[in-house]
Formats: sequence, C-alpha cells, structure tokens
Amino acid sequence: MQISTRSFSAALAALTLMTASHAFAHGDVTPQAIDITGIDPIKDSATWVDTNPYSGNERAAEIGKHAFAQNCARCHGIDAVSGGIAPDLREKLPLGAEGDEIFKERMVNGAVRNGVTYMPKFDGIVAQEGLWAIRTWLETVSVDAPPKEVAKTEEAKPAEPAKIEEKK
Repeated sequence: MQISTRSFSAALAALTLMTASHAFAHGDVTPQAIDITGIDPIKDSATWVDTNPYSGNERAAEIGKHAFAQNCARCHGIDAVSGGIAPDLREKLPLGAEGDEIFKERMVNGAVRNGVTYMPKFDGIVAQEGLWAIRTWLETVSVDAPPKEVAKTEEAKPAEPAKIEEKK
C-alpha cells in the first residue's frame, strides 16, 4: 500500500508542477504579425475604434481565425475552446458593442494583476485591423452566434432513388 501512496504523491507533485508552469507562463506570448491583406484598413489606425469595423466580414473572420491560432490559442485554446488556463471566449465574450468594448480594453491594456501579466497587451505591437479580425472570427464561434445557413449544393441535395430495370 505504501508504494501506491508514493506513486500517487509523485503523480500529484508532477501534476502540480506542470499546472504551475502553465500558470506562470500565462501571458508569456510573443505577439505575431497578422497579414490583413483583403480587408480595408482603418483610416486612423493610431486611434482605436469603439466597435468592430469588420463584424460579419467573411475575409476578416478567415484572417482572424489564423491570427487567433498564432496569438491567442496558447492560452485561450484551439478554436477558442479553453483548456482552463484562460477564459473560453466562445462563452465569456458577448456579441455586439458590449463585447467590442471588453475586447478593445484587453487588446489595449492586457490583463495584469498584482504585477503578474495574465495577458499581454497587443496595442502598438499588432495592427488594430488584425486584432479586430480576431474579434470578427470570435463572433462566428460565439455560443450566442446565430446558426449558420447551409447552402444546398448539388452534392448536398438528396440523391434520387436508383431505377431498377426489370428483365423481360
């Protein structure tokens, strides 16, 4: 019985160490540049706009998905499904102006508590257009997003029943 207690203690210690290393690394991300080719630039990108200028823009959402994977997924999880380190942005970031305000605040200031960086600020490091593209993509994966319409293509239409020829 003592061996299993030691094994359990060792496993618990290893798990604690791994969790602690992730917690301390939280926010330790080097922001990556975002290629914004295909979306209109913001006129005065030195001044943050208050609402997402790309909301509903498919190209911006595509750019945002890739930018999220490079800049945010380490903490917020692949496809914004949190693994527990940072909030699940599908659920925690509201749609519309309220969510835009929260998003802007975090991008400009990051999140620092008691001298510990929980999220780096991206303002001045990554173009505002790229960050709003991330917000645009997050809108598409939000639990509050309206359901996507599925276009019926030739491949998606139900097949006609096969005709069986009778032998005479």
